[in-house]
Amino acid sequence: MITRQPQTTSSILTTLLRPLTSASIPQSYICTPCRRQLHRGLPENGRVPPPTPFVPDVPTFLKLVGRELSKHESKIGSWEELFTLTSQQLKERGIDPPRTRRYLLRWREKFRKGDYGIGGDLDYVQDGVAELRVVEVPSLKKDARTGEPVSDEVSLSRTPGMQKLIVNVPNGSTTYALLPGQTTADLKKPAGFKLKNGYIIKGKQVHPMKGTYGSGAILKAVEGLWEHKRGHKVHGGERRRAETLHKMRVEESKKNR
Repeated sequence: MITRQPQTTSSILTTLLRPLTSASIPQSYICTPCRRQLHRGLPENGRVPPPTPFVPDVPTFLKLVGRELSKHESKIGSWEELFTLTSQQLKERGIDPPRTRRYLLRWREKFRKGDYGIGGDLDYVQDGVAELRVVEVPSLKKDARTGEPVSDEVSLSRTPGMQKLIVNVPNGSTTYALLPGQTTADLKKPAGFKLKNGYIIKGKQVHPMKGTYGSGAILKAVEGLWEHKRGHKVHGGERRRAETLHKMRVEESKKNR
């Protein structure tokens, strides 16, 4: 009968002191980087997106995203630098605190992916001002039985077979001319705008134009137009809320005695 000899103390220590390798660690136990540290590993030379008519330069970009980033515009020399500087390089140029750099890098990546704020997809902008109009175009919706175009219920169009649409027009223009090869089916409503009562253009920082009764509006590139507001702590934040509320109840009970 063969019996297995128990492991000696030296063999147990050798097993415990053996260096761990990636192959010996289960995949489920390999931790991923902390989300707050991801901005440190961004590539130095990512794709530089082209400027848009609404965001033509660095000062306009910093003004739109807000959080007082406009005061750092002198520290970023060009459009290429805006999209290639790393977090460490931004720190060396004096852009602090770290949450400000993270906010700037987050908006930089959103812009790189085409995820703009209101007005970012407009084509006709002059000196930071864009004009919008409500136009009627043939409806793309058709009746299931007759095949005839029907009016869009959302736009409340009163013309049979037509629908209302918000379009960006050249400044000072009262009509919209289709580009060569373009049809009304190619027209898309700019993001961030909506129609109220079927003819009033509404949106963040959208102001009606005089004499248009709401069917014409303007949008200006103002400070903080795209800003994501920071939250504020209530009763000490999530970690200390229960403790703070308990102390408040104790103080209230002492006053009532």
